[in-house]
Amino acid sequence: MENLLWFLVIGLVAGWLAGALMKGGGFGLVGDLIVGIIGAVIGGVLFGAAGVGGGGLLGAILMATVGAVILILCLRLLKRA
Repeated sequence: MENLLWFLVIGLVAGWLAGALMKGGGFGLVGDLIVGIIGAVIGGVLFGAAGVGGGGLLGAILMATVGAVILILCLRLLKRA
């Protein structure tokens, strides 16, 4: 149960950071959470494939934020097409 709570907190922080970095102004609480969680999965896959691992809470937030930024970039590209 505690791991799920940390996963949600990391997803929320990562989604908010990605929204701020991408000049999107955030997506609201639920939107930030969804973007952050999907970003955490994307970041985990990419960083895992590159052989770069965790690093604790800050490393998890960094991986999730990078994944969320990539997700936002892909969504913006699809929206233009």
